[in-house]
Amino acid sequence: MIAQGRVTVNGKVEMTPPIMVDQFKDKIEIDGEPVKLERRLTQDRVYFLMYKPKGVYSTNVSQGEQVRAIDLLPPDFKGRVYPVGRLDADSKGLLLLTNDGELTNQLTHPKYGVSKTYRAVIDGYIKPEELTDLQTGVWMADPKTGKGFKTGKTKVTIIRRSMQQSILELTLKEGRNRQVRRMLARLDHKVRDLTRIQMGPLTLDGLKPGDVRTLSLREIRSLRTMGKRLTAPDDKVVEHGDDVPESESDAAPAARPFKPVGYASGGGRATRSELRSARPTQVPRPQSGAAPQAARPIGGHDRNATNKARQTWQKPPRRNKPFKPHAH
Repeated sequence: MIAQGRVTVNGKVEMTPPIMVDQFKDKIEIDGEPVKLERRLTQDRVYFLMYKPKGVYSTNVSQGEQVRAIDLLPPDFKGRVYPVGRLDADSKGLLLLTNDGELTNQLTHPKYGVSKTYRAVIDGYIKPEELTDLQTGVWMADPKTGKGFKTGKTKVTIIRRSMQQSILELTLKEGRNRQVRRMLARLDHKVRDLTRIQMGPLTLDGLKPGDVRTLSLREIRSLRTMGKRLTAPDDKVVEHGDDVPESESDAAPAARPFKPVGYASGGGRATRSELRSARPTQVPRPQSGAAPQAARPIGGHDRNATNKARQTWQKPPRRNKPFKPHAH
């Protein structure tokens, strides 16, 4: 049907698959008849990617004359979606809105560790020791409980730095309320502008503040599989009491191969470094009920016995030969 030229998008014939369209903005026609997708999209799961402008609230609760993110959605959309993650009104950037609760949990729960990248414009010169604090974690207080906590590791990239202003890109896997602003404020740097530029595989490429587009099938599959990859049980997690010996003595010692002194593992003569690292003695493990045996030397002679023999050895007396005068 596409190769026959029967499909048009915004009045233009499309004959090369795949055809990328926006269901809420593009006009799709087959044989001159428009295709309506609103009913199908309101029943199925939908995914919107928005470049949220500054001053727009990422909440569905209307409070006075506040402009909400859902107010910027296409007017033809009649469904209900929810913002994924937190992005305060003073910040701008990438905001995902969907009615997929399972995907929302994967993108926001800390155990999945979905990375988010922010570009921050701050006052002052960022120092090397301050970069280290951001990368290793900053101590802050929970505003609800008042307890202190340390933020996770953060990847920091310096875009530009001067004595008056610095521009940083911070990638973190946490989503606490106003975390980036609070981390930088802890280091005495005020944030002048904050933009979320990436969340997982999603970016703001091709979007301007206020623009909205739907996710492609490839992007949706990438988001769904990303959470599964991050939590895949490749390595076994051992809990307390599972496959753990009660003490170190309960664990069986690892077998250590025997190698005589003076011979290398390959069969030839050992090098000087191998001779130095060789074990001087071998103590056989005593059997049950038997008395412990003394250590015996491994290869060669007993050096202690040799030294003792040298100390007790005496030179034999010299035999005096009878004097014989020389004949002249």
